[in-house]
Amino acid sequence: MTENTDFLYPFIEAQETDVDALLVDLAASARSKAGESARLQQASLEEWGAEIEAAGCAIAERFAAAGRMYTFGNGGSSTDAETLASLFARPSHGRPLPARCLAADQAVLTALGNDIGFDVVFSRQLMAHARPGDVAVALSTSGSSEDLMTALVEARRRGLLTIGFSGHDGGRMAVADEVDHCFTIRSPSIHRIQESQALVGYRLWATAQHHLETLGKEGVR
Repeated sequence: MTENTDFLYPFIEAQETDVDALLVDLAASARSKAGESARLQQASLEEWGAEIEAAGCAIAERFAAAGRMYTFGNGGSSTDAETLASLFARPSHGRPLPARCLAADQAVLTALGNDIGFDVVFSRQLMAHARPGDVAVALSTSGSSEDLMTALVEARRRGLLTIGFSGHDGGRMAVADEVDHCFTIRSPSIHRIQESQALVGYRLWATAQHHLETLGKEGVR
């Protein structure tokens, strides 16, 4: 039996026997995806440049005042949330900052999901650990996940700076009063959305590091 992969690579047909032609098609597909990814990343940075600057400055101010960062997301976005938290907590250069991913603890996630309900797996962790002056960062490709929105509402209620990463039209995050900064990647492709979110996240970290350095120099004077 052969597995049907048409949904992944529509240009590959079951009767394809010309290996050279297949390799040409695969290479063309890869170039097309890489080009679209680069275009979307550039467009996203152009659209959100000012917002990244504002959010990075706000994050730096929170960290300078002993604040902490909490990131969270579902599925692939949970790994992106962990990557972002690691970038802040264990950077290859720059100042290490207190950041953790709320999706990383399997015991806590499964306990909350089983005992109370999946919609509160992140909000309950914020209730236990967060304090005014901290930062909450939610990553999503739809922007409408119930557990993320519940956590962002709780974060705002507790005085946290709230940041959302979304895709397509932004979903609920883009219009929620509880979200201080929302970076929407305007694409229907989950893969392209996550690639651009990674770049925006890196720019957000770099901007926060820059402002922290500036705040440190001002404090010495």
